[in-house]
Amino acid sequence: MSQGDRFASLRIPDYRKLWWGGMFVFLATQSQQIARGWLAFELTGSNTALGGVVFGFGVSSLIAIPAGGVLADRVPKRTILLVAQGAIMLAGLAIAVAIATDTVAYWMLVAAGAVQGAGMSLLGPARLAMTADLVDRESLTNAIFLSNGSIQMTRVIGPAIAGALIGVATIGVGGVYFIGAGLSTLSLFFTVGLPRGEPTRRSHRSPIGDMADGVAYVRRRPELQRLLVVSLLVVMLGFPHVTFLPAMIEEIFELDAWALGLLTTSAAMGAVGSSFLLANSPRDRLPSLQARAGVLFGLTLLGFAVSPWFWLAVAVMLLVGATSSAFQALNNSLVLTIADVEYHGRVQSLIMLSFSGFGLAALPMGTLADAYGIRETMAGMALLVLASMTISFAWHRRIARPEPVAL
Repeated sequence: MSQGDRFASLRIPDYRKLWWGGMFVFLATQSQQIARGWLAFELTGSNTALGGVVFGFGVSSLIAIPAGGVLADRVPKRTILLVAQGAIMLAGLAIAVAIATDTVAYWMLVAAGAVQGAGMSLLGPARLAMTADLVDRESLTNAIFLSNGSIQMTRVIGPAIAGALIGVATIGVGGVYFIGAGLSTLSLFFTVGLPRGEPTRRSHRSPIGDMADGVAYVRRRPELQRLLVVSLLVVMLGFPHVTFLPAMIEEIFELDAWALGLLTTSAAMGAVGSSFLLANSPRDRLPSLQARAGVLFGLTLLGFAVSPWFWLAVAVMLLVGATSSAFQALNNSLVLTIADVEYHGRVQSLIMLSFSGFGLAALPMGTLADAYGIRETMAGMALLVLASMTISFAWHRRIARPEPVAL
């Protein structure tokens, strides 16, 4: 792959199918996420309830993620992708029907979030492990950034369209859910055309034994362990800010759904820009870029938390989206370039535990927001991200320090 070719992996036909399948299913989930948050706040008027919707996502992910990693190393990856995308489609369709029949309730949003959380937990490890199957190791960073770029593009398109359509009386929240179900169905069409993605080896151990083997593998590699822990801390403590954007719009800026769509679109535009800008980053620069992205994410999130005007918040959110996306993609690239191929599924499942932590942390953070204020809570998230990066730097120095020579 030439150094200047940012889109090289998309010339591989099977990778291109995987890319489009991911584009459609993530577009569905991003649009429904906006609709779910808006509907939850409309039904309850509570930040705690907003956190509760994400909490359901987190609990199911915590259970499903270890299984997803083991399955990605044991079962054909295409099968896992089809099952996961099918579950996401059915969950969205169920909420759409409930809204259309005027029977929707808050608990249904929590349940649908839990199903989609389980689906995403199966999807993530299998999709990344399939990526490693479809491209060579030198092209892996490029393929990961292109995949991440497709996800971030859905964060531009999905929230913008959902925010606009929610305000259209003839479409509304229910229409957004129906559209999401249709997009999930399109993702199945592309996934069916992928190769089966057979595991590289046949395990004769139990699934629990395979997972334990994956954890032991990480424990033997200090740098891999550090990257997984810092991912857990930064994602768990910083990424829940997206959950509370509806509250920021209504409580702080006193605006409507269009403003929520604009704010989330700004974050996603930053994320798309950073994803494609870094798509051809040389492997030897990944560690320094990851460190800078993590620190800048904390600083820009702090800036967003204290922004006094909506349009300034929109501008700062562009940087929040760029830095958070860059940190996530760079960390994933570092992990997969370090890990052996036969462990990719299980290692990726450990990365995705971060998003379970994100879901679990959202509920107490929502409670804190109700008690002390949404701005104060977001500022606290930013400071925790900066503290997490400080821990990462100290850990890296300790790993890199040469052992004293025995006399």
